[in-house]
Amino acid sequence: MTTATQKSRVLLESEEIARVISRLAHQILEPDDAQRGVVLIGVRRGGEALAQRLGSEIERISGKAPALGFLNINLYRDDRVTHEMPESQIPVDINDRLVVIADDVLFTGRTIRAALDAVTDLGRPSAIRLCVMVDRGLRELPIQADYVGRVIPTSRREHGKVALAPQAAPSDEVSIHAHAT
Repeated sequence: MTTATQKSRVLLESEEIARVISRLAHQILEPDDAQRGVVLIGVRRGGEALAQRLGSEIERISGKAPALGFLNINLYRDDRVTHEMPESQIPVDINDRLVVIADDVLFTGRTIRAALDAVTDLGRPSAIRLCVMVDRGLRELPIQADYVGRVIPTSRREHGKVALAPQAAPSDEVSIHAHAT
């Protein structure tokens, strides 16, 4: 009889995560169109803390806080997976603005496809960019992030977990869990 076990490895801890977020914030601010202001939109649950952390870091670097919103993509999902979560909160008009969608993990691309549909229903941004903490590969859709914290190739048996607090915390970590039989 075979029993399932789980192997886990921590890939990034709090201090390194803070450096990655700082690098991502600098990259977001670098293009010319970011100088007119950025709208950061965190995909509800996973991307919320990342968007908050990026917003704080962008404000620290530039002296100006970006507009910050959160997006519930349940209605736009094509995989019939729904999670109970708060409604979207987009506090500004996104028309003709640079929108950066933030999410914790980019995997199949289905969550980001849903986020793109939701954002375009809200208006017509001048550009939409994608920022993720972890890109684990294995895409099902042709979606690529513009800003990536770490590329961590995984198998389908593995599950990535990004644990971020809205502000830097000692408990922050990025880990991979492998399910073996």
